[in-house]
Order: sequence, then C-alpha cells, then structure tokens
Amino acid sequence: MVSKFTFLFLPLLALIVHAKHPATFNIGKYGGKPNANIAKALLSAWKEACAATTPSTIVVPKGTFLLNQIKLEGPCKAPVELRVKGLIKAPSDYTKLPDKKAEWITIRYVDHLTIQGGGVFDGNGKKAWTKNDCGKNPNCVKLPLNVSFNFLTNSIIRDVTTKDSKNFHVNVIGCKNVTFQRFTVSASIKSINTDGLHIAKSERINVTDCIIKTGDDCISIGDGMKQLHVQNVTCGPGHGISVGSLGKGATEEDVTGIYVKNCTFIGTQNGIRVKTWPSAPATLKITDLHYENIIMDDVENPIVIDQEYCPWDQCEQASPSLIQVSKMTIKNIKGTCTTPVAAKFTCSKTNPCKNVEIGDIDLAYNGSEGPITTKCANINPTFVGKQNPPICDAPSRAA
Repeated sequence: MVSKFTFLFLPLLALIVHAKHPATFNIGKYGGKPNANIAKALLSAWKEACAATTPSTIVVPKGTFLLNQIKLEGPCKAPVELRVKGLIKAPSDYTKLPDKKAEWITIRYVDHLTIQGGGVFDGNGKKAWTKNDCGKNPNCVKLPLNVSFNFLTNSIIRDVTTKDSKNFHVNVIGCKNVTFQRFTVSASIKSINTDGLHIAKSERINVTDCIIKTGDDCISIGDGMKQLHVQNVTCGPGHGISVGSLGKGATEEDVTGIYVKNCTFIGTQNGIRVKTWPSAPATLKITDLHYENIIMDDVENPIVIDQEYCPWDQCEQASPSLIQVSKMTIKNIKGTCTTPVAAKFTCSKTNPCKNVEIGDIDLAYNGSEGPITTKCANINPTFVGKQNPPICDAPSRAA
C-alpha cells in the first residue's frame, strides 16, 4: 500500500537529486566534432545552459577542436560551469576571424561562472607574433586576445591553460570577486605583447597557485584595480608582475590594494615593477602596494619603480609623472639577479614616492660587471631588518 508520505517524498527526492546533479550540455549533442569548428555547437550549448533555472555544465570533451571565434554572454539564470577537457584551437591566420575588432573568446556579464576541466585554449599565435609591431607602429593592426572576461562576478577559473595567444592571453575588465586558481599560461619568451593576465577596472581578484610563462608581463595591472591578491605564482620566462604602465590616459582611475606574496620569478626580465609615463595627463594615485616573501632566480631587474617609463622613445620627458606612489611595503625579497643593479627606484620629482617601507632584502649578483648596487631618486624609505645590498644608501643592517 502506497502512503501519502510516499507521494510527497518522491517529488521532493527528485528535486534534491536534480539539485545535486546539474544538467549537462555536451557540445557533441549540438554537432561539435573533433577537428572541426565548434562555434555553433558551443554557442547553442551555452544558450541552453544559460537559460536553465538550475546549475548546468557545458562539456567540451577530450580531443582537439577548432574554434573560429565566439562570444558567450549572460546574464544567466543560474550558475554555469564550462568544463573544458580537450584542446580548443584558434585559426593561425587572425584575418580569418569573423569580427576583426573582437577577441578570440569573449565571456561577459555572467555571475557564478566556473571554468575548469584541465583543457587548453590554444591561440595558435606563433605566425602572428611576427606581425606584432604595435610597440613601434601606432597604426598597427590590433591582434586578438585569447580570452576576455568582462563583467564577471563571483566566478572561478581553474585547472585550464591558455597557450600561444596572438596578443594578451587573458583580459579581465570590470570583474568582481573572481579567482584564477591553478591557471597556466604558456608561450615562448619570443612571443610579443603576450601578457599572461591583464587586470583592470576590477575589484577583489585572486590569482593563486598559477604558472605563467610568456614573452611579456606575467601579470599586468591596469588602472581602476582595487584589491588584487597574487599568491604562490611562478613567473618565468616573462617580464614580471607590473603595475602599469599608467598615466597616458587623462581619465585613468586609482590603483589600490595590490598584494603579491609567496611568488617566484625565474629568469624574468623584471621581478616586481611599477611603471608610469612622464609628461602624461593622468593624476591618479597608486597606493597600498605590498610585496612579501618573493624569490628571484636569475632575474635581470628584481625591483623596479620606474616613473620615467618611456619605451621605444614614444614620449616627451619634458615634465615628471603626476602620479604618486605611496603606502608600499617590500619585504623578504631573496635570490639572484643577472645585472648589478638589484633595485631601481626612479620616483616622480613632482610627487615623490612616500610611506615606503623596505625590509629583509637579500639579493646576490651572479655576473662580473661590478659590485651589486641600487639606484634611488625621489624616495626616502624606512627600513626594517637586513638590506643586502644596501638600499638607497641604507646600512646593510637597519638600526
């Protein structure tokens, strides 16, 4: 005999089971096949998943898949997971992208997005690197980024790789509470303008347990960034972790709350760096920067504050940078450098660096061009612990 309780319990049990097992949308169901363009299949799966009222998972299975270009947009009605197990490959010829002004993959306006699965986003950019002359040519062709995350909230990207982007690997703009965990960037040291993560106009971004190997900045931090936490990141090859360059745009916003801890730089051009343009209109502030427990392994320039940044002589240095760097701590930096200048602080003459604390520096020069040294201008830091080499004429051991 079936009781009334059974009739009440079974629908409830079905709801519980459904909640524990999100709906799955495999791109194969929508015509996605290995070695073929999966743009239509992935977009169809995304639209169904995004419209679902319960959590859902989109699956790109193991194998190699081609993707011309795609834009995945929210808002979605419930959390969405993009589980990439295979390798997704871009066209090598960037002129074949349907939208020449868009990125290869754009994901935007999504809350509670998860991207994971161990897969690879391959930008197939080796041929394009020879076309990238934007450093010297203001009229250059803008090459597409691998992945652009715009206006994501409460999201996590983990256990996936971006490889050989034609331009920046990942752009993070207008995002809040987003985490990159066990995220890998892989590109040749010869790749041009291939920043690993470029993060700007965002808030509460976490980058943890990541490996970044590229030809430009491992992480570049643009204007409007608030509360960025970078921990346990291995950078190299690459150009280090940079705040900036900043100051070229008159409407640029303040940068505040940058925390870089427990990171390792291997064979990089720079370690930790801040760069602002001279003779530029911006008056933003860079404040609350904290670098701690950093290992430098054969780094060319371990510590750089450069407020006279002017690559390829693209600026007039008639007037100092208007940007002020303040409330900065640099502590427990150890390792080796490949040039004799272990630390270089070139602060603005108009707005000198202030409230800077430096402590427990232990860097050794492994070359033969002279004794290890530091250079300082327009900065008067306070010191704690040991300084080796002496920073800004400080004694080797602070009083």
